[in-house]
Amino acid sequence: MSPAHRTRDIERQAGYLKPEHCAPPPPRSGAGSMWFIRDGCGITCAVITWFLVFYAEFVVMFVMLLPARSAAYSLFNGLLFSSLAFLALASHAKAMCTDPGAVPKGNATKEFIESLQLKPGQVVYKCPKCCSIKPDRAHHCSVCKRCIKKMDHHCPWVNNCVGEKNQKYFVLFTMYIALISFHALLMVAFHFVFCFEEDWKKCGTFSPPATVVLLILLCFEGLLFLIFTAVMFGTQVHSICSDETGIEQLKKEERRWAKRSKWMNMKVVFGHPFSIAWLSPFASPDYGKADVYQYIV
Repeated sequence: MSPAHRTRDIERQAGYLKPEHCAPPPPRSGAGSMWFIRDGCGITCAVITWFLVFYAEFVVMFVMLLPARSAAYSLFNGLLFSSLAFLALASHAKAMCTDPGAVPKGNATKEFIESLQLKPGQVVYKCPKCCSIKPDRAHHCSVCKRCIKKMDHHCPWVNNCVGEKNQKYFVLFTMYIALISFHALLMVAFHFVFCFEEDWKKCGTFSPPATVVLLILLCFEGLLFLIFTAVMFGTQVHSICSDETGIEQLKKEERRWAKRSKWMNMKVVFGHPFSIAWLSPFASPDYGKADVYQYIV
């Protein structure tokens, strides 16, 4: 028997809940309050992410596009790259500052358990770390210090968990970063060809050595982030289509939820029906009404 199954068996014991050991849940913050994890490592990674995007924007605009002879080439690529970079940063901000689906902390009280109106034989799970009643498919995050519904993983680059309510924004973040990385690499290749054919002193506002160093750094950054985010994007899309989170795949948890089509699983994450809003980090998908009996298995 796996450790996960042994843990579940312990949680099924009637005395395991011990609601009398849980303090009343803390008062809920206002609806307009922002979700933010105060983790030093995560904050540092998030700052580095924004810095690298701004660095790429600087090199693209001031090293490659402004010195270019073709105004149409510079205008088209400048608008395209800047738009994708803006969407990438907006997606990152939404993924970082959106509640990923945290279960109310400390709700494993006697009053809350009685409000579930459990029938004989019905079972609920309690998280001993945050003293909350766990919905099915929820897992505890040691960094967020909360149980997260449909938690896929905790990502330090967005300083947040990827869960039920912010997975769309994380997927968009990886997609837009992969796109701007690919776009930057294409422009670097064209710029090197252009500079080899022309005088290096005439193809940049910086000195030739500085231009080469800036382009090489951008090339390494673009290649590294293209590979990383493209793989992550593909992994996330596969996880959504199969309706199985990264943690569930890693732990090989038994499937206890209804099976849906791949297209329906995509609409559960990105919203229904399909529209251009799927690509917008400013459009919140409709998740429907929360079901109180999601806590019962």
